[in-house]
Amino acid sequence: MEVTVVDPADAPVSGTARRMRGDITDPGPALTAELRRAGLVVLAVPEPVALAALPGLAGVLAPGAVLADTLSVKQAVTRAVRAHAPGVQAVGLNPMFAPALGFAGRPVAAVVVHDGPGVASLLELIEGWGATVVRVDAAEHDRLAAASQALTHAAVLGFGLALAGTGVSAADLRPVAPPPATTLLALLARIASGTPEVYWDVQHANAEAGAARKALAEAVHRVADTVEHGTEADFAALLGELRAYLGDDLAHHRDTCARLFAQP
Repeated sequence: MEVTVVDPADAPVSGTARRMRGDITDPGPALTAELRRAGLVVLAVPEPVALAALPGLAGVLAPGAVLADTLSVKQAVTRAVRAHAPGVQAVGLNPMFAPALGFAGRPVAAVVVHDGPGVASLLELIEGWGATVVRVDAAEHDRLAAASQALTHAAVLGFGLALAGTGVSAADLRPVAPPPATTLLALLARIASGTPEVYWDVQHANAEAGAARKALAEAVHRVADTVEHGTEADFAALLGELRAYLGDDLAHHRDTCARLFAQP
């Protein structure tokens, strides 16, 4: 399998991939010829770039070629693929992890827009790498992504901003931090060290994310109100609600936490 990475900048590529300078939103003759030969085209770009590229892609892809994207939000790109590339096999992929972690044992959300043998082969390839392919439609993907990514990232960012506002430095906290604080600090450091564009897309591009952030803010206020104006019994009832929410998954997540906290 030959892999060609197309980028308008002179960015280096890893492994054996071949690098080609070009703009997917305005392909010249050389890039157009490359696209006509490709069996799989993956749009690993921000949403505005993908939406700008799609109108011109359908006419240059080879018969039987597969069009994939790795956007964090799927409804807009799915509508665009249906509008501009109705005859092209297409699937939206969202690896629910950072690329450096690898596929083995991790979930990849898949929104099949136009099915076909090429799409089936691509999903089988991903499963062959050890990933679990989770098929969802575009609306369900964005709803789940808002809960699992936008809400989670907002909670971690909020924790970091609140912590910074306390006047306690990260350096002072580290020696005494219990496992929950250490875990949240690790998550905060990972997000803060990441690519802002990726985390911005998760928050800004997903129409469901606003409701998730609002729910987070309301939940923090509820905890504060319970502690400041309620009783210990009210607090215990709140924990009972959360146990009921976790349901049959309570033991799984509790055991996962125990394994994480067992690390020194």
